Amino acid sequence: MKLETVYGIRPVVEALRSRRRKVFEVIDAVGNEEVAKAAAACGLHVKRASRQRVEELAGGGVHQGIVARVEPYPYSGLEAILSTHEPLVLVLDGVTDPRNLGAVLRAADGAGADGVVIPKDRAVGVTPAAVKASAGASEHVRVARETNLRRAVDTMKGAGLWVYAAETGGTPYTDLDLAGAVALVLGSEGRGVRRLVREGCDGTVSIPMLGAVEALNVSVASAVLLYEARRRRGWP
Repeated sequence: MKLETVYGIRPVVEALRSRRRKVFEVIDAVGNEEVAKAAAACGLHVKRASRQRVEELAGGGVHQGIVARVEPYPYSGLEAILSTHEPLVLVLDGVTDPRNLGAVLRAADGAGADGVVIPKDRAVGVTPAAVKASAGASEHVRVARETNLRRAVDTMKGAGLWVYAAETGGTPYTDLDLAGAVALVLGSEGRGVRRLVREGCDGTVSIPMLGAVEALNVSVASAVLLYEARRRRGWP
């Protein structure tokens, strides 16, 4: 099994707290107490190392003097995500920037989404850079990788979800009923949601823009739509 490196204080702490994947070792160049306590709770002793060694393990990422060696990211199955009561699901079509994916996962965790669905091909997975950008939220959010997003959309509709593709000119999100089982599909910033995927959705949704810029960053748009769906359900 090829191990992955998680770097940064928050990502390492959340990897330890979630216990979703095995942490083999924690390496610290700064003596962080929060990391030490989280590691001790998992029965791990933190190894001290030079900052140069941590830098090497982090591969140039912003590590804050902390890295952990962990098993590969544990992707979920779509069925597990849809097994919850009235699922709130986010679908990403073609997001290739790990920082955007990480920010989306952070928003999904904050809004209490039941899962995020991403394609296996032509899109970024939950890489160490995405974990760092998510501030460790990736360790708590279910993420499913699907070979065929159109088929995944059909599966979600068959499970009783209403599926909406985010698109300029779509129905304003304030005019849609997002209170029940819902999946929101967002595309890459350059291409948007692909035609085949969009045609499989029940409709389109948009975020009205009052300024000169036509659209929001995918992570910001995800946050707006997810929190609106959560508000419609009654917060929290």
